[in-house]
Amino acid sequence: MTSGKINVTVENIFPLIKKFLYSDHEIFLRELVSNATDATLKLKHLCSIGETNVEYGNPKIEVRIDKENKKLHIIDQGLGMTAEEVEKYINQVAFSGAEEFLEKYKDSAKDSGIIGHFGLGFYSAFMVADKVEIITKSYKEAPAAHWTCDGSPEFTLEVSDKTDRGTEIILHIAEDSLEFLEEYKINELLTKYNKFMPVPIKFGTKTEGEGDEKVEVDNIINNPNPAWTKQPSDLTDEDYKKFYHELYPMQFEEPLFNIHLNVDYPFNLTGILYFPKLSGDLQLQKDKIQLYQNQVFVTDNVEGIVPEFLTMLKGVIDSPDIPLNVSRSYLQADGNVKKISNYITRKVADKLKSLFNENREDFQQKWNDVKMVLEYGMLSEPKFYEKAGSFVLYPTTEDKFYTLEELKVALKDKQTDKDGKLIVLYTSNKEAQHSYIEQAKAKGYEVLLLDSPIVSHLIQKLEMDNENLSFVRVDADHIDNLIKKDENTISILSEDEQTKLKEVLENIVPKATYTVQTEALDSHAAPFMITQPEFMRRMKEMQATGGGGMFGNFPEMYNLVVNTNSELATSILQTEGEKQTALINQALDLAKLSQGLLKGEALTSFIKRNFENIK
Repeated sequence: MTSGKINVTVENIFPLIKKFLYSDHEIFLRELVSNATDATLKLKHLCSIGETNVEYGNPKIEVRIDKENKKLHIIDQGLGMTAEEVEKYINQVAFSGAEEFLEKYKDSAKDSGIIGHFGLGFYSAFMVADKVEIITKSYKEAPAAHWTCDGSPEFTLEVSDKTDRGTEIILHIAEDSLEFLEEYKINELLTKYNKFMPVPIKFGTKTEGEGDEKVEVDNIINNPNPAWTKQPSDLTDEDYKKFYHELYPMQFEEPLFNIHLNVDYPFNLTGILYFPKLSGDLQLQKDKIQLYQNQVFVTDNVEGIVPEFLTMLKGVIDSPDIPLNVSRSYLQADGNVKKISNYITRKVADKLKSLFNENREDFQQKWNDVKMVLEYGMLSEPKFYEKAGSFVLYPTTEDKFYTLEELKVALKDKQTDKDGKLIVLYTSNKEAQHSYIEQAKAKGYEVLLLDSPIVSHLIQKLEMDNENLSFVRVDADHIDNLIKKDENTISILSEDEQTKLKEVLENIVPKATYTVQTEALDSHAAPFMITQPEFMRRMKEMQATGGGGMFGNFPEMYNLVVNTNSELATSILQTEGEKQTALINQALDLAKLSQGLLKGEALTSFIKRNFENIK
């Protein structure tokens, strides 16, 4: 037997591990199972290149709870270690077994999936254990070794009678960590971190069959060959859907479509991204993509690796090239990360374009469920914006769908104003703005339905990038003013009468909220119409969704457009006193009601007044 001090650069590494190195105690199991997988994959690689005559067999990793003795066992059938290797890889923390292994076999081991950083990963065990044992037998001809450490720099190393190849790690669970002796807790952690590890993981047994056919079998907790590790050509649509439900067991809706990522240059990355049906809430959707490193779960916070607009998707990304800190908890700043993000952006754009080209009708049917991701992508990722023109759609209230270039062609003849500018009319709410839509349709105009919360930002960008193109919400003014043509409607009121009408209205209509405009419109147009100037309304909407605060404190301001060719305008001029005031207030309330602006006490008063007038 030998004993000694662990070679570390500080007097005692264990308090540092507990406080700083690992922020989350539960990841000790991920690290130990990862190391066991690492040792198994190393043996598989050595067998595959003829480096050893040992039979690889069909090894698995076992996790076993001994609640009575407060012990947790992690057992593998991998490489194992000699006493000298224990001394080197466990006691001399500065070395990393995997790094040295990769250096020795760097060409042939490139794709063998070795995780790395064995030394520090192992020491995470001391977060939950006050004593740790390693009993290990190497695949080489050498005696087995038994290492013991109680959490101080002191250790013992002696010969063991273990006869089978591999390593058993025994954790004597500390009093403050007894939850890790509960079956439900270990099951939860293995499912969370090791669900797709490439070596089978046994945790207890289960019963299969019925009646006399019942048998006890190993309970294998993981799927060693998840869909993302396979070639797209080997997977069917059903395989992708099945894997989606494996990732998200409580998700009952089917994904709309998926994108399989597979690249080996200039970095290694595989994965599958799914477009789920999205609600209108940008915030609730995040943290649904799982990040793996060689099939080891790392995090579901993929910010920085996946472009922000795609964090609303679901799925898996796996890359050995993603630089993480030693506890795998945090992403490190690195040039590869930006390359990965750019690749994912390009791959998603290419896939969307192919889906659009292959089955446009199906793409259009799914548009409302994916539009927010794509619109957000156009605003936040220049590379995505460049490609988006070929598949981003602009639907009308009549369920027609145009790309931007198609829209320009379709609207050119009717919706170009007298100054040569193409005016794109849109509504954000078909029900609330129904009367305005009908006025536009009566003129033969198309009205787009743009109802996502970020539409104001998007149309602002489109206007900047497309000369002589202007988006105007259909209720921003009377339709004749939205698309100005050369024709002018003559007012039946004289200039003096129009001036007098405006003065009368301004004395009664609240100045703080409404600016009165008298317009000579068609006699069939509404007598009173409330509009909100496009620029002001759009700026306020942009401010509400993160576009700066310069318009945040502006009061709600509206235009009251009064049709001087309406019978009501003439009636107002022909009455005086209370009757005139009542006429104006009634018309104003009706206009407010049509815009959903009549609320509370004013609405109650309006209803009461109108019931009293029914005789």
